[in-house]
Amino acid sequence: MKPVLVLVGRPNVGKSTLFNRLTKTRDALVADFPGLTRDRHYGNGRMGDRPFLVVDTGGFEPTARDGIMVEMAQQAEQAIAEADVLVFIVDGRAGLTAHDREIAARLRRVGKPLVLAVNKAEGMRREIVAAEFHELGLGDIHVISSAHGEGVRNLVDHCLEPFPQDPQDEDDVRGPKIAVAGRPNVGKSTLINALLGEERVIAFDQAGTTRDAISIPFQRGGKEYTLIDTAGLRRKGRVFESIEKFSVIKTVQAIEQSNVCVLVLDATQEVSDQDAHIGGFIVESGRALVLVVNKWDAVDSYRREIFKREIARKLGFLGFARQLYISALEGQGVSGIFGAVDAAYAAAMIKLPTPRLTRALQAAVEKQAPPKHGLFRPKMRYAHQGGMNPPVIVIHGSALEHIADSYRRFLERSFLETFKLQGTPLRVQFRTAHNPFAAREK
Repeated sequence: MKPVLVLVGRPNVGKSTLFNRLTKTRDALVADFPGLTRDRHYGNGRMGDRPFLVVDTGGFEPTARDGIMVEMAQQAEQAIAEADVLVFIVDGRAGLTAHDREIAARLRRVGKPLVLAVNKAEGMRREIVAAEFHELGLGDIHVISSAHGEGVRNLVDHCLEPFPQDPQDEDDVRGPKIAVAGRPNVGKSTLINALLGEERVIAFDQAGTTRDAISIPFQRGGKEYTLIDTAGLRRKGRVFESIEKFSVIKTVQAIEQSNVCVLVLDATQEVSDQDAHIGGFIVESGRALVLVVNKWDAVDSYRREIFKREIARKLGFLGFARQLYISALEGQGVSGIFGAVDAAYAAAMIKLPTPRLTRALQAAVEKQAPPKHGLFRPKMRYAHQGGMNPPVIVIHGSALEHIADSYRRFLERSFLETFKLQGTPLRVQFRTAHNPFAAREK
């Protein structure tokens, strides 16, 4: 389970700069879901071989009473609740402010691991910069420059120190790992109980914090599965209101841990941008997918036809996934989900021999050759498999760096159709052969 680092502080102390450095991107907005302010961002970070999730919050105003600052404070409070470690960032050049004292007092009451980072310290003596911040009584102080990367490695290493070096316990679980994802109130909890066959107390809680997604191993028809629940703990006979509280962190964790995602839509509502965002993250993560439309019994034939058109228009990029129409409450169509999950899992984990891949590549090129680049046309010689979940096809040849993304997508569709892979995305990578005479030609 990836630790969650949440960056907190007043406005303009360099939180977003540190976020971009940790995620190695200049585009801070990694996951954009309606209902979240634009100042709350989620991303994947890695320091050496240590992966983690990092959350950037807007300027934190604990005492805000009205306006946009209230919304930003609410978003920060939500991120704080999801954190494993809080990184409190202050401005070393501005010095300690009354606002910093208010935030420190609020964070101390949370009772979570708290690390103080004094930012913007480039070109300054560390002990002098840190001196006045000892007043906050938050323990060791990390003096950093998020813009220049100074001290950032030590800061992250300190934050990750309490967590296991290789938290891969979930990989020991046999069978497909299934994540149920979707917007609030689409029926995820009802579907989870229907898949398990009962409303039950969780049998197994994957090691991690209480804010992590929950792993539930179970058997059906002699096959083993693991359900990764983004909804939270369920109690026999009732479902807590907190189940329907949308948590980006839980959804991201569940998707990344899974082999197959079940994306749940609500037939009584329109297909929303939020559905598209969640589907987009599933595709970016390379996970196999089953698209489940719930509450199908609650709509008439006219609404059903309209909803199918909305899926085609707004979720066309999920065309590789099988679509199922169910009623989780009534149990209608739920059993078919397991067959779709098994098929998607088999497609995601398939092993494709090099000769078959090369023949499929040749057939695709004969059907549609890559466009010329100048006087020359890229040449693709052979293909082999470079990974699974999702399947990765590596194509070798010459001048392949000039192949357009549109042709890459054509090849991806061609491989999916040739090998009848339903339910999984597929990646195509190019490897251009080195020209030993390139130096002589100059």
